[in-house]
Amino acid sequence: MAGSAAALGAAVLYNWQRAEAAERKTPPTGRFLNVDGVRVHYIERGEGEPVVLIHGNGTMIQDFTVSGLVDRLASRYRVIVFDRPGYGYSSRPRQLWTPRAHAKLFQRALGQLGVGHAVVLGHSWGTLAAVALALESPSLVRSLVLASGYYCLTLRADMFLFSPPAVPVIGDAMRHTISPLVARAILPGLIKQMFAQAVVPERFERQFPKEMMLRPSQLRAAAEDAALMTPSVMELQHHYRELRMPITIITGADDQIADVGRQSERLHRELPQSEFIALPGLGHMVHHLAPDAVASAVERAAQKLGEEVRDQPRVVL
Repeated sequence: MAGSAAALGAAVLYNWQRAEAAERKTPPTGRFLNVDGVRVHYIERGEGEPVVLIHGNGTMIQDFTVSGLVDRLASRYRVIVFDRPGYGYSSRPRQLWTPRAHAKLFQRALGQLGVGHAVVLGHSWGTLAAVALALESPSLVRSLVLASGYYCLTLRADMFLFSPPAVPVIGDAMRHTISPLVARAILPGLIKQMFAQAVVPERFERQFPKEMMLRPSQLRAAAEDAALMTPSVMELQHHYRELRMPITIITGADDQIADVGRQSERLHRELPQSEFIALPGLGHMVHHLAPDAVASAVERAAQKLGEEVRDQPRVVL
């Protein structure tokens, strides 16, 4: 027992040191908002029509900067990217961070930034938050771009594999001791699966701050989001037909994470007004593997938004 306690204590110290080193190497790159007591870290680049990017599970703002998507879009648009609660440098108070809770947070954050309408892109888990934001505030979300999402109820192995650190007390002990060690061991294989059938880009390998993903705080966020994925989809999928704005669904045709036929294609069939794009030979991380195609989808959505805004009647005082 004494040996086990010593080993666990050593693991806690080791994980704390690694987390501290990760944050020294990757300091905050943007600014902060205080939204109802939640510290929200975000970056803002460029000028023009607002485009909001929402990242998936386990990642952070750098998912869009390292891919080059932010730079591509910022030459024409006002690009805003949030660290979702618990990721990067955004805080995550103890509560149920459902997609609807994310939506309310982002709605208030965008209000503080003076954004009244926007094109919203969500990737992977971020598509749930993007859809929820569109349902909560259709006047704010004028166009949706949904990339590599999970939209329809199916059993997912990652829900069972990655959610234990979300369990109160036991999960807290796990994420400070064994969970970072296990996550560090399986992360290379998981990254390969996210990019399969394509090769992991050299830029991602070199620039993406993987150690930030292994901090105990971020592991808790990822575990909670994994646990909430299925019940969140069960709630949201009853409301998809309420979405009236232009929607683009884009995915890698060989996605190994979210089954294309049971997810993206099925959502497209349910939303007749949507545009569906399947990129051959590409996997889950389409914004890294085909940033130009994703940027083009956002640009078309922004053009539709611009036409809609211009067509609105003006009041002359």
